[in-house]
Amino acid sequence: MQPFVINGHDRLVFPSNFQPELDFTVISNLDQLAAVIRRDFETKAPDGTEILRRIEAGGHYDTRYALMRDVALNLFWANRFAMTMYEKRPTRWRDVPRNREDVFLPVLTPWVDAERKVAAVERQYAALPPTWDAEVEDRIFAVLFDVLRHRRFHATELPPIKPTVEQILAEPDSLTYRLDTYEPDYPMYRYQQILDCSEDVPELEALHRWAMVLHNQYPWDRDRTELAPVSQLRDDDYVIVFHPRSRDVLDFIRRATDGRSGVAHRGFGTSRHVEAREPVRPYPPVRVRERFRVLPRIEALAAVKGERLCTNDDLIRNTAFSWSPMSAQDISDKTGIETRVYSARPLEDLALEAAEAALRHAGRRPEEIGAVLFCTCTSTRLMPSLATWLSGQLGMQQTHASCDIVAACAGLPYGLSEATRLLQEVERPVLLVCGEKFSDKIGTVRPPRMIFGDGAAAMVIGPAGPGEGTDIEVLQTYASGPVSEVNSIVWPNPEFDNNITVYGPEVRNLAGRYLKQMIDELRAQPDPDGAAPTLLESIELIVPHQANKTMVIKLAGDAGLTPDRLYFNIESVGNTSAASIPLAIVDARAEGVIKQPVRVFAPGFGAGAVGGYAVLRIDPAVIVEAGPPSEDAPVIDPAPDPADDVRVAFG
Repeated sequence: MQPFVINGHDRLVFPSNFQPELDFTVISNLDQLAAVIRRDFETKAPDGTEILRRIEAGGHYDTRYALMRDVALNLFWANRFAMTMYEKRPTRWRDVPRNREDVFLPVLTPWVDAERKVAAVERQYAALPPTWDAEVEDRIFAVLFDVLRHRRFHATELPPIKPTVEQILAEPDSLTYRLDTYEPDYPMYRYQQILDCSEDVPELEALHRWAMVLHNQYPWDRDRTELAPVSQLRDDDYVIVFHPRSRDVLDFIRRATDGRSGVAHRGFGTSRHVEAREPVRPYPPVRVRERFRVLPRIEALAAVKGERLCTNDDLIRNTAFSWSPMSAQDISDKTGIETRVYSARPLEDLALEAAEAALRHAGRRPEEIGAVLFCTCTSTRLMPSLATWLSGQLGMQQTHASCDIVAACAGLPYGLSEATRLLQEVERPVLLVCGEKFSDKIGTVRPPRMIFGDGAAAMVIGPAGPGEGTDIEVLQTYASGPVSEVNSIVWPNPEFDNNITVYGPEVRNLAGRYLKQMIDELRAQPDPDGAAPTLLESIELIVPHQANKTMVIKLAGDAGLTPDRLYFNIESVGNTSAASIPLAIVDARAEGVIKQPVRVFAPGFGAGAVGGYAVLRIDPAVIVEAGPPSEDAPVIDPAPDPADDVRVAFG
C-alpha cells in the first residue's frame, strides 16, 4: 500500500514517485527485473552520449528545464540498480568482511569521454534562457550538475547483482570506488526536507525533489573519490560497500545467483489468447415492474467524498521519473479532470459513514435491514468481508445476506440488481454501499494517478408499499469479452510492482462496445409508462460512470448521445469506480440539476470487462451528502492489511 503524505506546506506528496522502490517478492528472475528496469528507467532516459549528440546537433534543447530533465533522467538511469536494490555505505577497507554473501562491491568502468560530456552540459545550460524562474533553476542545476560532474563510471552495462568481496578479490584488476577519507556527516537532504520541497512552478518542484534524491545517492565527498583496482586498495582507504536494501532483495539475489526462479506471478497482461464467442442468445434487460412482485423504492442516498483535493498541479509537482513530460492542462485535456478527491481515512471508515447517513436519512434502524451489499474493487479486507464488517459495526445481529460484490465501475447496476432480487426474499430494506479507495494503490503508473479518486455512497432500497410504484425501472448487467478487454484494468498487477494499471485503448474498446449495446437496448425497449415512444426517449438525465470525461463524451457521441444530456462531476471528484454514479447523482442535486423527481439512465463499465446500467427514478428528497465526521467521532481502525508487511508504504 502506498498512501500519500501531507508535507509541511499542506501539499500532497507521493514519495514513490521520487524514491524508487521495487517489490522483489513479485520479481521472479533477472529477465523480469531487466524488463521492469527497462520500462521504468531506460525507455525515457537518454544516455550521456545521446545528451551530447543532442547538444552538439543543436535545436533539441530550447529551455533549461528540458536540459535539466534529461540530465536528471540520465542520473536516475545510471543509479537504476543502486537505488532499487542496495544501500551504499562507505566503509574502511580493513573493516570490510571478506566472506559474507550479503556484502557487495561494485565493479565499475570509467565513463568514456566524461569531461567532454560534462562540459557540453555546462555550456548548453549557460546558453539557454530560463524556462520559468532563473534563480530556482540555477539552484536545481547546481545540485544536478554536481552529481553529474563527479560521475565516475560508464552506466550502459551495469550488472544488477554486484560481486561479493570474495568474488572481486579473485579479479584484482577490477575497478571500484576508493575514497582517501570519509566524513560521516557529509551534508545530505533529510527525508522531511525532500517532502517539504516547495517551488511555485510545479514542474520545478518535481525536478528539485529529483535533484535532492540524486544528491543523496552519493553521501561522501565526491572530490575525494576515484576508481581504483582492488589490488591497490590500502587498509585505511574507504570503499563503497553495497548492502541489500531488504531481506526481499537479498532473497532475490540468492535465487538469481543460484539460477532459481521465484514463484511465478503470471501477469494478467500475458494471459493466453482465447477467442471470445458470442452468447447463444442476447441477455434481455430486466424490466422490474414486469419481472418482480416486490417493487424496490429508493429510500435514501448518502455520499461521502475524500477530504483532500488532489489538483492537476499536485500531480505535476509529483511527476515520477518514469513519466513522459506532461502539463496540468494536458491532464485536463486528456481526462476532463481538474481535481480528484483523496482520503487519508480507510475505506471502511468512508463506507461506514455513508451507511450510517443513509440509514439515518431513511429513518431505518439496523434491525430493520434484511441484507447488506458492498460494491468495491479496492478493498483489502477479505475476511471478514467488508459487508459483514459493516453489518457488525452497524449493530445488526443478523441479516439474510451480507456480501461484497466486485464489479468495479459497474458496481451500482450490479448492486441494484442483487438488491432487487434480495427484496423478493426478505421483503425488507437492503443496504447497498458502493465505495473505493484508490489513492494508496496507484504507485508510479501515470494513467491511474491522473484518473482515480476516493469516496463512498450508500443507498437504502426498501419494498414499495401498497399502490406505490418502483424507483428502479430497468436493470441490465454484462461481463466478459476479449481477453485484452477483461484485463484492461488490473490490481494488483505483479508486472507493475502490484500497483493498479490501466490500458487505455482496451478500456475505450470495452466502454464503446457496451455503450452502443446499451443505447440500442434502450431504443428497442418501450417506455414503462407509455408516455414516450421508447425507453431512451423517456430518459430525462444521463449520469454515466465517471470514467474519463473526454473519453465518455466521445463514445457517447458515437452512440448517438449529445453532451448536453450527460451529467459529470468528474472534473472535481475524479473516477471513484463503483461509487462514481451515486456520487454524481448527489452532486447533480446539489448543483440544482435534479430539482424534482427525474428518470435517470446510469450506465457503468470497467475492469474485468464488466458493464451494466440502471434506469432509475431519482427523487431529490432522498438524497443527502454526509458531512465530515465530528471531532469526537470514533475513527475506524481496520484490521492490518497483510500486504503492509510486504513492503514499506511510500506513496
